[in-house]
Amino acid sequence: MSKLALLGGEKEVTIKASKEMFHWPIVNQAMEDAIIEVLRDGNMSGLDISKKFEAGFAEWHNVKYGLAHSSGTAALHTAMYGVGLGVGDELICPSITYWASCIQAQNLGASVVFADIEPDSLCLDPDDFERKITERTKAVVVVHYLSHPADMDRIMGIAKKHNIKVIEDCSHSHGTLYKGKLTGTFGDVAGFSCMTGKSFAIGEGGMLLTNNREVYERAILFGIYARHSEIEDEELKHRIHLPNGGFKYRMHQMSAAVGLEQLKKYPAESAEIDKIYTYFWDKLEGTPGIKAHRPAKDSGSTKGGWYIPVALYKKEELGGLSIQRFSDALVAEGINTSPGVNAPLHKHPLFSTIDVYNHGKPTNSANLPDGIVNKGDQQNLPIAATLSQRILRLPYMKHFDKNIINQYINAIKKVCENYSDLLPGDNNSNEVKDSWNLTKRKG
Repeated sequence: MSKLALLGGEKEVTIKASKEMFHWPIVNQAMEDAIIEVLRDGNMSGLDISKKFEAGFAEWHNVKYGLAHSSGTAALHTAMYGVGLGVGDELICPSITYWASCIQAQNLGASVVFADIEPDSLCLDPDDFERKITERTKAVVVVHYLSHPADMDRIMGIAKKHNIKVIEDCSHSHGTLYKGKLTGTFGDVAGFSCMTGKSFAIGEGGMLLTNNREVYERAILFGIYARHSEIEDEELKHRIHLPNGGFKYRMHQMSAAVGLEQLKKYPAESAEIDKIYTYFWDKLEGTPGIKAHRPAKDSGSTKGGWYIPVALYKKEELGGLSIQRFSDALVAEGINTSPGVNAPLHKHPLFSTIDVYNHGKPTNSANLPDGIVNKGDQQNLPIAATLSQRILRLPYMKHFDKNIINQYINAIKKVCENYSDLLPGDNNSNEVKDSWNLTKRKG
């Protein structure tokens, strides 16, 4: 191939993609009309539309109960309360995820214990999950990270063996299948974020799913006080009318209205995205230096909406070329890319030294027995700690335009095949600055 653009050659990507190639969500007239109707009716804080959205979302997943929330963070907080997480308990969570997968546990008086991830799926490592279990472990959060399903067979087996509640964080995995079954349908309860940047986007909002009536009623008791009349459990009835904990997590009905319309069109949109990245990675199969982040073919598992597509970078196949140098070469060729994803949570002082609630000691250890200190920053999680050196974010395409996709494919192949030309000028260290958040990018 021709000389690399970073070294003075012509760039490979010459066709400018349209704005629609990367724009999300895809808005139609029905969504706009639904929002206007709610607004004009003054029905923003009602329940009728949200209940319809809950029912549709639950039916999609073949689950008994759905509960709409103001955010995915709220839905996961409520899920934790729903399974009984409380003072002195421990919650196991993978270190590589968005903070809302676990921080709320501290508000309930629990302690967060981090586990490592698998190097290819980037999801919770079942072996490390089991190693982190103690007599105080109440629940585990399983994150289907970047739309890739976690190993639910092994995780559910371990949880059952140790009597641990399973909370699925499906904020990245709307429509993702694990061995033919939708994520969010395996554990005791699941939480979904539906904010604007997610693959199932309604503006702002979250959804809780469960087949467990007790979890559902506890969730209502905790965050949806206007629904307390639905509580049937005699032990909970005397606690109704006021939100237990003081949280108001009701979904705004303009979001619910958008959600109802998204249920109609999301399957086709996510299928289009799946078509894009199946083609993309099939064409790049076997290219030295990069590997697809996707389940094995014919496994019955999928990546749903491919939320934040990434490549697994294999520098050992490219003479040790740093991921930053590789990324810079791709940018020069015309691809908007960057290394790294979420920073490992166990490295943040919130999980080791910070006293949030004036306990007089670090919040993450405040309610543990005397002499037991949970210092997240001292945990040995080798995969999570070095992930930024092995992950490359890719443009998030929404429409199958073969001309645009082929340009990206050819640009990546060009850099991989000419990697040796990049080695002499590779002065980058192995450090990549990760973000605590996954920000939305245009392309």
